[in-house]
Amino acid sequence: MRSPPRDLADRSMAASATRGPLVDTFGRAVTYLRVSVTDRCDFRCVYCMSEHMTFLPKQDLLTLEELDRLCSAFVARGVRKLRLTGGEPLVRRDVMTLFRALSRHLETGQLDELTVTTNGSQLARYAADLAACGVKRINVSADTLDPDKFRAVTRWGDLGKVMDGIRAAKAAGIKVKLNAVALRDVNEGEIAAIMEWCHGEGHDLSLIEVMPLGEVGAERVDQYLPLSEVREKLSERYTLTDIPYRTGGPARYVEVKETGGRLGFITPLTHNFCEGCNRVRVTCTGTLYMCLGQEDAADLRAPLRASPDDAALQAAIDAAIYRKPKGHDFVIDRATSTPAVSRHMSMTGG
Repeated sequence: MRSPPRDLADRSMAASATRGPLVDTFGRAVTYLRVSVTDRCDFRCVYCMSEHMTFLPKQDLLTLEELDRLCSAFVARGVRKLRLTGGEPLVRRDVMTLFRALSRHLETGQLDELTVTTNGSQLARYAADLAACGVKRINVSADTLDPDKFRAVTRWGDLGKVMDGIRAAKAAGIKVKLNAVALRDVNEGEIAAIMEWCHGEGHDLSLIEVMPLGEVGAERVDQYLPLSEVREKLSERYTLTDIPYRTGGPARYVEVKETGGRLGFITPLTHNFCEGCNRVRVTCTGTLYMCLGQEDAADLRAPLRASPDDAALQAAIDAAIYRKPKGHDFVIDRATSTPAVSRHMSMTGG
């Protein structure tokens, strides 16, 4: 596949920069963009997808050239951190073409970080290429280090391949953070061991609460494990000290004295983090979601395709940021049987 037409994207980017930074009506600057490059995934995690998913027709997805232009339009408006997600982003054909194109914004200094969230299944293949594109830090999603349990949680996943990918990333000089969803009666007894393994390998660990997104064929109230419980239990064994370390996302970090490592807590239910939200998400079809937990969205594909310049696109982005809500209202309990939003996490981008 040919490389994206960077001259067009860069001309549009220069024109877009005159519009100024993206600031919502609550005074929050939007500096972090998460972009799903595909809704497809080679896993079927029990809290994320149903086992028999129907994915979007490939013709509905933005092309790699369009994704480059869209990301560049946001970079021109002050986005400093760009994360490519999915589904599983590394299953998208020729996805490294997009990484190579976007890396130019690192070289110019307009972008601080280009990164990716992955399940690790393809990481051994792509780690060296990602490092060459300036990717210095990645998130790998893995909820257990037990191979049989891993297969059960992901339905299709192979932990051995994920571990090979993590080793390849480390060898390439990429900093790895493990993301683990806390699941009651699944990995709650393993969290301390996962943390000790991560810290022993030089990796950070972030724990995440289950979020009520999309029907997954299971009761999330049975899966939900509040991280307030997890932290209290860990505190019986470890010394956890709050630290100001931030990566640009919603995680709040502690330092674990006994391991010397960092542990993050992402708590959309027990400790809403919306007051400092600096993030928006774009799906692989060009739909902009201003909040993960709200249905309001803006179509960016139509203005993107309507003109070779970005005037209409930037007007659509401005109108959407103006509507960015104060926060989400996630609830998981026996009385709330439907998800907060109908779309799956893989559609929005993890």
